[in-house]
Amino acid sequence: MASVTIYDVAAKAGVSIKTVSRVMNNEPNVRPAMRDRVLAAAGALGYSPNLSARSLAGSRSFVIAVFVDAALTIDHWRSERGADYLSRIQLGATLQCREAGYHLLVELIDHEGPRVRQEVAALLAALKPDGVILTPPSSDNAVVLELLDKAGTPYVRVGPERAEGLGPRVHMDDVAAAREMTEHLAKLGHRRIGFIVGEPRYGASQARRDGYLEAMTGLGLPVADGWVRQGDFTFQSGLDQAKALLALPDRPTAIFASNDDMALGCMAAIAEAGLMTPGDVSVAGFDDSPSARFSRPQLTTVRQPVAEMASVAAKLLIGQARSGAAAERPVDELLPFELIHRASTAPPPG
Repeated sequence: MASVTIYDVAAKAGVSIKTVSRVMNNEPNVRPAMRDRVLAAAGALGYSPNLSARSLAGSRSFVIAVFVDAALTIDHWRSERGADYLSRIQLGATLQCREAGYHLLVELIDHEGPRVRQEVAALLAALKPDGVILTPPSSDNAVVLELLDKAGTPYVRVGPERAEGLGPRVHMDDVAAAREMTEHLAKLGHRRIGFIVGEPRYGASQARRDGYLEAMTGLGLPVADGWVRQGDFTFQSGLDQAKALLALPDRPTAIFASNDDMALGCMAAIAEAGLMTPGDVSVAGFDDSPSARFSRPQLTTVRQPVAEMASVAAKLLIGQARSGAAAERPVDELLPFELIHRASTAPPPG
């Protein structure tokens, strides 16, 4: 009912307009009984706060923006990697925003475009968000970070490559995750383990490669020429690079791909070569996307907490907007990963 105002709610609940505003904005330090009383009055009158009115009434916009990579999202949409990653980011952040009465806006950023500076500056000026969640590669992009700092817009970096002096971050340990997956393959008995690196623009790609190499070195296992191949997170690159690995005279008995789409490409290449997964070649991935559970055989992979990282990032930004002050300590939230053991890995043949 458009005619119902905050004044009507205050009168029905028998409280001040300020109290109604605090309840509608989900602010702290409101007694539960008082909150229930105001919400009951609002429900009885059919009142719903208007976002524009709320923004005009104070310094907050009640908007959290998420910057995602336009190139990855568009180019990989058909392979569903971009869709799955984005949907998990949205899920985690939206739950926090809904609970706090905030709106979530997803913005595609073309980091390699000639007008990235103008586009990001225009977005910040138009949206005036209370905070921005930066996903890779925005989380390490110097231009994006500079513009946010200049505008005084709070931000949280999800999964950044660099840690020092670049603002709050929420992340997982990609190096440790890749190291543990490589060690898992070695414990199964594999000595020849190939690795497919992800898109080079992403810090996680290098981190996962480093984890693989650390494990191989620590276990005293060789890394022969040609065992480390460059992919780009797509199914096709996994297919192509797996074919190259299978053509080697000392082909690997296991392939670790640094995301699930490339791992599925590996399984396709193995099948095309007349071989079996995992009977002839084991395959492991990274992400735990829906496709990892629906593939045959189901894919052994690393579960990265994408939705959880987005949720923590949104919670931090909303808390800062409510308090009006930056965190007293540097924010560095490390979330746990999990190795998911499924049917695509087994001891090597013979």
